[in-house]
Amino acid sequence: MRQPLENGRVTIARAADTVEYPARFQLVAAMNPCPCGYHGHPTHPCRCTSSQIRRYTARVSGPLLDRFDIRIHIPPVDKQELMAMQPGESSAIIARRVRKARNIQYQRLGNGRCNVRMNTREIETFARADKAGQHLLERAIDHFSLSARSYHRILKVARTIADLEGSHTVTSAHIAEALQYRGEQELTIFVRPNIPITSLG
Repeated sequence: MRQPLENGRVTIARAADTVEYPARFQLVAAMNPCPCGYHGHPTHPCRCTSSQIRRYTARVSGPLLDRFDIRIHIPPVDKQELMAMQPGESSAIIARRVRKARNIQYQRLGNGRCNVRMNTREIETFARADKAGQHLLERAIDHFSLSARSYHRILKVARTIADLEGSHTVTSAHIAEALQYRGEQELTIFVRPNIPITSLG
């Protein structure tokens, strides 16, 4: 799974021969926070022990999890919020914004490529953050011990967020939002107070 996620190809080696197949795909996955599904729930108590939770989450290896560009914890919606929910943007409006962002990426990278396919040189050229964004990212690397792979994936996501906004520059707000999509539990404390989470969507 890790090889095709990384380079879009899968290699099968046997004694007589080695063959390579294209395997470019988008992986979307979901899992519960614990075996009973209620760890962190605001009203329903979790029945799992800490060791059970550790064993459960360890089923997904660190190297595989590191290859997910976006990891989001989705809390339950209470009934008052659900019943008072107002209609958001239509799918058509969102689709137009996504198409515009993809066209920006096609023009930037050529060959019908999006930000997710940027190589290291292109990341440093097109996704380098401004001074404040670089400082925030440096703090995140130290605080969360981010790998080089995580660093590059955060920059790709931040570049995409900037494209969706029509911004030529990757700013600290784009970096902060991309960091929040890494699923780090401490991130709401880590992100600076002058970049409130509610303003990043």
